[in-house]
Formats: sequence, C-alpha cells, structure tokens
Amino acid sequence: INTTTKQMPSTKGTQAALPDSGLLTGIWHSTLNGAPYIKRAKKMKGGHTQGKAAADKPAESRMKGLFGFEKEDLTSWHRFVCLLNRPTDPASLGIFRCLFGMLMAIDITQERGLSHLDYKYLDGAPVCRFPLFNFLEPLPMDWMYFVYLVMFIGAVGIMLGCFYRLSCLMFISTYWYIFFLDKTTWNNHSYLYGLIGFQLTLMDANRYWSIDGLRNPKKRNAHVPLWNYSLLRAQIFIVYFIAGVKKLDADWVEGYSMKYLAHHWLFDPFKVILPVELVSLMVVHGGGLILDLTAGYLLFFDATRPVTFFFVCYFHCMNSQLFSIGMFPYTMLATTPLFCYADWPRRFFGSFPEFLQPILPLVSPTPSPSSSCVYPSPPSSSTEQQHASAHPKPSTPRFRHKMATIFTVLYIAEQLFLPYSHFITQGYNNWTNGLYGYSWDMMVHSRSHQHVKITYKDGTTGEVGYLNPGVFTQSRRWKDHGDMLKQYATCLNRNLPRFNITDPQIYFDIWVSINDRFQQRIFDPRVDIVKADWSPFRPNPWLMPLLVDLSPWRMKFEEIEGTLDNQTEVVFIADFPGLHLENYVSEDLGNTSVQVLQGEVKVEILEEKINYTLTPGERMQLPAGAYHKVYTVSDAPSCYMYIYVNTTEAALQKNFTMLLEIQEKVRNGTETEPLPPELQPLITGLDGEGSEVNATDPVVRLFLKRQKRLAEKKKRREAPIHERFNKFIAKKYYMIRRGFLMTTIAMRNLAFGLPPVEQLRREVDYANMKAPEEEANQNEPLKDETGHAEL
Repeated sequence: INTTTKQMPSTKGTQAALPDSGLLTGIWHSTLNGAPYIKRAKKMKGGHTQGKAAADKPAESRMKGLFGFEKEDLTSWHRFVCLLNRPTDPASLGIFRCLFGMLMAIDITQERGLSHLDYKYLDGAPVCRFPLFNFLEPLPMDWMYFVYLVMFIGAVGIMLGCFYRLSCLMFISTYWYIFFLDKTTWNNHSYLYGLIGFQLTLMDANRYWSIDGLRNPKKRNAHVPLWNYSLLRAQIFIVYFIAGVKKLDADWVEGYSMKYLAHHWLFDPFKVILPVELVSLMVVHGGGLILDLTAGYLLFFDATRPVTFFFVCYFHCMNSQLFSIGMFPYTMLATTPLFCYADWPRRFFGSFPEFLQPILPLVSPTPSPSSSCVYPSPPSSSTEQQHASAHPKPSTPRFRHKMATIFTVLYIAEQLFLPYSHFITQGYNNWTNGLYGYSWDMMVHSRSHQHVKITYKDGTTGEVGYLNPGVFTQSRRWKDHGDMLKQYATCLNRNLPRFNITDPQIYFDIWVSINDRFQQRIFDPRVDIVKADWSPFRPNPWLMPLLVDLSPWRMKFEEIEGTLDNQTEVVFIADFPGLHLENYVSEDLGNTSVQVLQGEVKVEILEEKINYTLTPGERMQLPAGAYHKVYTVSDAPSCYMYIYVNTTEAALQKNFTMLLEIQEKVRNGTETEPLPPELQPLITGLDGEGSEVNATDPVVRLFLKRQKRLAEKKKRREAPIHERFNKFIAKKYYMIRRGFLMTTIAMRNLAFGLPPVEQLRREVDYANMKAPEEEANQNEPLKDETGHAEL
C-alpha cells in the first residue's frame, strides 16, 4: 500500500504532511493524547513548503498508513470519541451533498412518480393500497401534490445547501411518508435514498459550496467531524458487501438468478470469446459476486482504488442500461469519491482556469475550526509551541461529540443486523426472507408467474365466481408476499359488496417459478385469506413450502428444452399431494399434451367426465377448447410438464413468411403473376404510409403492421447518437413538464378552489401534451399489437 505523504496548505503558510486515507482517515492525524504537530517547514519553490516529518516525528505505523489511525485509538472510549470527531476537510462531503440533492430532485419527477401522480392517487377511485401500516392513507390528490412539492423543494435545498437542516427535514419526512405508503414500490435503492437523506440531516454537509456558507461565514469552509465520512463510507460498504454475501446463494453461484441477462447487447463483447452459457455463469453471476464482495474493501486503499473505480463505474453504467432503476446507478457513482481523500475537490477544481474560480467550489483556503470537531493540543516540548496560535484551539470532547460517536456505532450495528433480522419479522417471510428492500439481496431472485386465479364465494348464497387478477389495484407485487395478499383480500372483501356479493370469501391460486424451478403454488388455495390468520411476528401458516428438493431438475429442464423445435413450448409443474390444478387449453393450442416426470397424477377431462391415471414417463393428449383437472394422487409431490404448440401462431408465421416472399419478389421485380385484390396492399404498402388501413384481409393487415413496426425498430436502432439523444431529452422534458404543470394546477386548486370542469379539462390536456412522435405512436390501437393482450 502506498503510504507516502502528501501536502495540504495550512494556515499562515505552514504545511502538514498527511498519510494516505482509509476507512477513518481525515486531514488531521494528531490525536488528543499529545501526538506531535509537524514542525514549521521551510519555503519551497512556487510558494509551497516541505515539512521535516522524517526528522521530527517517529516512523508511521503500518496500521496508520493503511487505515489513518492507530490501534491505540480504539483502546479507550476517550480516544475513540476523539478519533470519530477528528477535524476533516468538508470538500468531498459538500460535493456529495450537492450531487445527491440533484439526483433526488430528478428522481422525484421520475421513479417517485410526480409525473403520473394523478393516476396513482385519483380521488374516489376504488383502489387497493399496500401501506406498511394499515392506518396510513394517502391524502387527497391535490394535497399529495403538495407533499411531493415539499419533497422536491427539500431535495433542491439539499443540493444548494440552502437552509440545509430544514431542507433535509422537508425531504426525509415526505420521502419516508411516501415510502411507507406503498410497499409495492419498495426496492433496495429506494430504501438507500431514505437512509442517506436521514444521515445527511445529522451531518454538517453544508460547510462547503453551499448557500448557507455564503449567509453564515462561520459555516463556510469549516471542518466536519470524521464520523460524517465514516458513516457514509460504512453505509456504502454494507450495500456492496451484504449484497455480495447474499449472492453466495446457490442459485446465484450456479447461474440461475439472472440467466436472461447474458442475451443483452451489453454482453456482446464477451460473447466473442465465450459462449452465452459461460457469459451468464462467469461474467454476469461470477463477476457480480466478486465485485460486490470486494468493492467495499478495495475502495479504501490507495493502491487498489483506481482499478476498483474503473470496475465500479463500469458496473453501474451497465446497470443503468440493463435495469429500469432510475437514479440508483448514478447515486452509487456519486458515493464512490467519498472513499478518496476528503480534499480531492480542491485539487480537482484547482486545475480549472482562474476565470472560472468564482463559480467553482473553494480551492485555496484551509478549512476553519468548527465546534463539531475535537482538536488536539500540541505537546509542550514541541518547537511549534511558539506558533500554536496558527493552529485551532485545543478542545476536549463534549456531550455532542459523545452522542455522535454513540449514534455512529449504533447505526452501523443496526445496518449490519437488519438484513438478518427476519427471525423477528417472520410474517413477512415467504420463499425469500423479509420485505424486499432492506436486505440488499439485489437481483438474487427472479420470478415468473404462470397461473393466477382469484375465486370469491358469496357468504350468504354460496355463489362462486372469479375475479380478474389485479382488479382494484395498480400493482402485481402482491402475488409474492403474504402480507400484501392479506391486505388485498381485505380490500376485495370491502369492495365486492358494491356488486351485490355479501360477506365474500376470497381464495388465491398463484403459481410461481423462482430461479427457473418448477411452477408451483406459493399459497394454499383452500384458505379463505379474508379470515386467515396473519401476524408480522409469526410464520405465515398458509404459505406453501418451496420445493427445493426438486431444484436438481433444472439441469434436466435444459436437456428437455434442447430437444424441442422453435414452435414447441414447455411448462414444468410441481404440485402437492391432495391438490389439483384446473386448467383450460385454448383453441389456439391445438397440440397440447401432459407428461408425468415424477409421482402419480389423475387427469380429468371435464366435458368427457373421464379420468386417466398417469405414472412417470406416461403422456396423454389434451383436447383444445376444454377444461381439465390434474390431481396429485401420490404421497409425494408430483412433477409433470405441459408440451404445446400454438397452432394459430404457427399458421400465422407461415403466412407471414409467404407474404414476405411475395413482397420481396415485387420489390425485386421477379413477380410476374398479377396479385389478387386482397394482396394488392403489399405493393402500395412498400411506399404508402396508410396502405395497411385499406387492407381487407386480416392476415395482410397484421403483416403490414408487423413490417411497419420492424422498420421503425430498425430505424431507431440505427439512428445516429444525436438523434437518439434528442428523443431522450424530449421524452424526459415532456415527462417533467407534466409533473410540474399538474403540481401548479393542484396548488392553484388548494389556494383558490376548483375551477369549472371545462377549464380543468383544458389545463390537464395541455399538461398531457407529448412529443409529436410519441403522440403518433399512441394513436395506433394496442389491441392488434403482439404482447399487449392483457392491456
């Protein structure tokens, strides 16, 4: 490790030699027990000075060179308090505060949902919500806009360092209210934003490059205590390291968690030398595991920091393209410089031209003393005693310093404990432990849902019916969490009486595959969830166990899928003894069969009222357009698979291929036979924009729409960078524009009351204005688009 010293300007022309930084480094390394100051240095060329550290102070220990403190600093409470309250340059913390506030202001308009707030909190809409505490309710819509406005002003205040403490309180109070109001939006990075906002509220992050510094000279460029940096660094270390520990899960190590990512274009360079399977295993899973486990450590040390910087930045830039996770990659990039020397902004901005210096952060002045820090006293035998007035006045730890130390220790301990606290909140445990969002188990589990059925039963008449999955809610996340399922069932029980359903009982039959396992039930379909018992501190009694013993079958799945052609699909099912799956084979699936892999099942064709018993290896054809039931009659869970071909889609693709060949012949001039009238649009469709509208044949119409979509997709993919950038900016502009215009309308409503409906409609229409290309795309009906059936 490089332990060379570097020079920092000190007051009145003196110079201090500083060792390299680590977890608890600061720009002062003398301690309260009498560690000597550096002797007065002689002047060097260019106005700089060279300290005589080698001659005037004992050799620096290896521990201090690595970590910035001696082991003796941990031997007593007094010295530990002095260590964590050591005066430190505020520059790096001030830059991070500015970046974090800016990113949060952008995040509020996007991932927090300001641009579409009226869709989420529309007054009077019968919407089922999922707050952490059931007594939490959203305010009326106009007041929700006010809450978001307060949060936005707080974020901007943090960025500018203006009325800093008040801005932090405005931000975190509204942020955590929004966070607790909807568990379906929880994720690790949203939780992290709230934690950082809470930490900044207690820190002196407005001591550098802030409006508060211009208003109050005592705050401008003043030291901050070392614990301000230690807390943030520890938080980011925990994010990386715990995420790496969670990735030691067998599913991640074996490459099942994020299997699909290897097909993304970002990994194309790796595919030049490795097959897709090895890219998934070694690059996606292996690389992610190693980076998370080591990044937190390697960022601490000077020798490894530059290389780690490169890989961390590359990792987060890739994440910004792979996932829709808002400002999280950029927030993590903003935290990375916190691991550098605290004075790096002074050296960085010092390289800029002088005419820019008035608008850039401070470069030259040495930080001034602050009451938030503990300053050491120079030894009486020091030759610098006569110059003691050039140094901050010595101080002793006060109550605030001790409380800051206690808070730092307790907070770090709590953050280390919380990801493993699921033995307390057992009611939130499902197949994965706890509510997703505070465990740092990022991307470890991927799920797919094959079958979701909601059954209601009238408590008076006994009438049975079925509900569209997701009715009365805007989220699908309730399907994987028992606590949300309980809230959803309670909400349905409250809303269904409006439709003449008395005292409804609600049953859920949800089939989930986690990390490429069998599709299986996650909750007991025989339990009325409305009356089911649930407690946050007791295990969920109606949760079905994950059949982990069947995990080795995943290798067999790959072999089976490898034997199928491109038009044949397969679904792997596992079910519990005594239960059955009721399924409907669509008429489009003209070639569907079921084959048993393990256990024994009985297949009942409802129309024929005939039962067929199947054992491992046996297979039977299922009639299309009819219901059937598959009963598990063996003592152990049964495993079987559906093999099917979408005959309608296969015929459609065959017709598309034929039409494409005809179109190519017309284009090349090799088609000599006249086309029938129904195929004439193929000719005009080559050049005409609206010719597909005049096509009478539905297959030809779908073909022309498909060709148009493919052409537009190719055009977007091959568009020059400046054109794509302009589209990106336009999209963000109209989204942010809508958020602020709707906020203005809401504030006007609160101040002066609602205007006439016609005026309100015009105002909302104006706010809804989009870019011309976006409007053209929205005018096309979605019902003919492949993949939009559920819309």
